[in-house]
Amino acid sequence: MNRVLGIDPGTNYMGYAVVEKNTNKNFYLQIYGALELKKITDIYDRLRIIYRKVDNLIKQYSPDLLAIEAPFYGKNPQSMLKLGRAQGVAIVAALNNNLQIVEYAPRKIKLAITGNGNASKEQVAAMVIKILNIKEKPSRFDQSDAAAVALCHFFQKQSDYQTKIYSDWKDFINKNKNRIL
Repeated sequence: MNRVLGIDPGTNYMGYAVVEKNTNKNFYLQIYGALELKKITDIYDRLRIIYRKVDNLIKQYSPDLLAIEAPFYGKNPQSMLKLGRAQGVAIVAALNNNLQIVEYAPRKIKLAITGNGNASKEQVAAMVIKILNIKEKPSRFDQSDAAAVALCHFFQKQSDYQTKIYSDWKDFINKNKNRIL
């Protein structure tokens, strides 16, 4: 796997990045940006736009995998619900394009990028800029967060900390024969 689409889901801003690892094991940023949605009042219009953007990115850049930040519970349960919707729509776009999907917790992403699971967004952005040799600071942290999600996947061992998604129990059993007693 050499190309990963990273998504930092959100219904106000959705960060996206396509990161590639070349044969020399160097990282290359193909694209990154933030989709601004906060001016769109209808939540379903926002979700439709997220779906189309992710679908277009997949079709344009042909990533091998979608790495997405898992929603986290903060002080407001409504925020988690909105993040979950945005994440779900991005996942459906990936599923419709037959992409493998992995989720990473925000703390795991920060730890993989900075070595500190409590790192600030500024620290994550600084490391992303350094690793990917980006000339200008991102206009939004959503951009660097999405690139961090993609990089996190490259930095993980296949068996460590990776959340796998299975279609059903049969799929789980078929992919985990070594775990069946």
